[in-house]
Amino acid sequence: MRQRNNYTEIEDFLDDPSFQIWVRTKDDQQGWEEWTLENPQRAKLVEEARLWLLAMKVPQDSLTPTDIELALQSTWLKIDQKIAGEKSAKKSVVKLWQNSWFRGVAAVFLFGLISGLMYTNYFVSGHASVNYATLIDGNDGGLVEQTNNSSKPQIITLSDGSSVLLQPKSKLSYPKIFNGNDRKVYLSGEGFFEISKNPEKPFYVFANEIVTKVVGTSFRIKAYANEPSIEVLVRTGVVKVRSNQLIRSIKDEEVALLPNQALRFTRENLSFKKITDITQDESLSRMVSSTIEQLSFEFTDIPLEQIFKTIEQAYLVDIDFPKDKLKDCHLTTSLSDQPLPEKLKIICKSIGNDSSYIMNGNQIIILSNGCN
Repeated sequence: MRQRNNYTEIEDFLDDPSFQIWVRTKDDQQGWEEWTLENPQRAKLVEEARLWLLAMKVPQDSLTPTDIELALQSTWLKIDQKIAGEKSAKKSVVKLWQNSWFRGVAAVFLFGLISGLMYTNYFVSGHASVNYATLIDGNDGGLVEQTNNSSKPQIITLSDGSSVLLQPKSKLSYPKIFNGNDRKVYLSGEGFFEISKNPEKPFYVFANEIVTKVVGTSFRIKAYANEPSIEVLVRTGVVKVRSNQLIRSIKDEEVALLPNQALRFTRENLSFKKITDITQDESLSRMVSSTIEQLSFEFTDIPLEQIFKTIEQAYLVDIDFPKDKLKDCHLTTSLSDQPLPEKLKIICKSIGNDSSYIMNGNQIIILSNGCN
């Protein structure tokens, strides 16, 4: 990690085995994705190095000798122009050419050159849109996709205990198990997230053109592909939002949001607007009118049946529990900053007597012999 902080040239990244693994196999055990997000000034350099590596996958017989010759001439001309006047220019060119695998890249550089021009003229210029399909494309088939084609929200439980209330006409892609140093999911549409706390593995939600980073909190993201903007609304905790590295605007920025604050990302000009008073914004006011944002999960000597009704209202789930055995149970607890599975665990532990729960989609069954 410290070594990469000193990378200033494309070849520095290309010489790094962990960078090669990340680009070619999507295995990000060394945290390249997070490092790039935290170093936006190097995002373009990372993307250029990535395009060099991807160019190696193009069959050489797809290019004519003339194409290759023209590409090579263009390559070295660009390098000479870039490093003109620098004492280390000659060493940089020699260093590049001495890498045998890099010579393979140069042989198909026409692809990389075209890709680089597309990146510069299309993505960086701010006239691109990054959609859900683009984000999940290239993953090695390890993602599970959940689509809500029903008329009401659906609850999704992730392997780390986090939960997502997925709205109709929305999709969420996520790994069966979160491996590596982070947790990443991909959203198209709208979802209310409650993230299990784990400071060692930050949680990222990729929603079209923006990336939301959290450790443990609850928030809503509205990112429909056919709408002009994306909105993030925080209920508890703190989140950080920035533009996706694939579509950097000229002005790189990261916006931190506190509880009851929101952000609107406008696609047309790639701009961020932080909103500290959501009651003054009509669109956001409609969002917070959702039941889950309105209900309180602070309980003081409240009958268990009433607590279950609150959870049913918030998550639109059905809870089946032995009413005769739990009718006299009261509970004092705070469940405001907990994902749904954690809420159920806390309740069962408070009930005692080996109480447990079974969750199958939007159906929850409480197993218990009564209160302590």
